[in-house]
Amino acid sequence: QVQLVESGGGLVQPGGSLTLSCAASGSIGVGGIYSMGWYRQAPGKQRELVAFITTGGTTSYADFVKGRFTISRDNAKNTGYLIMNDLKPEDTALYYCYRRQSDTAYWGRGTQVTVSS
Repeated sequence: QVQLVESGGGLVQPGGSLTLSCAASGSIGVGGIYSMGWYRQAPGKQRELVAFITTGGTTSYADFVKGRFTISRDNAKNTGYLIMNDLKPEDTALYYCYRRQSDTAYWGRGTQVTVSS
């Protein structure tokens, strides 16, 4: 089993920045052979993909965050990150970390991001 714990969420004004972290523990293996992503879910809406990074480090982003968000990973620290800049009120959501390894998907419990003046 792999446990994922997100952190770094909070309340921020429009135009502000936050960095989310996703710390993995448990049967995480070695060699960084996993992919990971960040999803979000706003009240009354479906969960949606925000950003994704493959085992090889290739990244992809939802159109609504391109140019504002950056996903990265530190295999030595078993931690993934989502750097969020120029935040907008519509970015308000519960942000979840996702990790896939050995054909098994793992989810964190989420961290709340609220963008409001």
